[in-house]
Amino acid sequence: MSAAERPLPSPCVNICALDDDDICTGCQRTVAEITRWSRMDNEERRAVLALCHERAKASGLVWMLPARR
Repeated sequence: MSAAERPLPSPCVNICALDDDDICTGCQRTVAEITRWSRMDNEERRAVLALCHERAKASGLVWMLPARR
């Protein structure tokens, strides 16, 4: 039997301000995602984290280096 997986921590970085699309400028979560976080299982949290990463890339907050050839 494997040990229970620990809950993934919140991506909150204490920069809590919503942009014009109601996305937090700090963690890149929507209000609904922030509100539901404590009730999400890790699968849902991973999905939200992936969305946050995509939002950060789209807004220019994360730079992606091209893959090496």
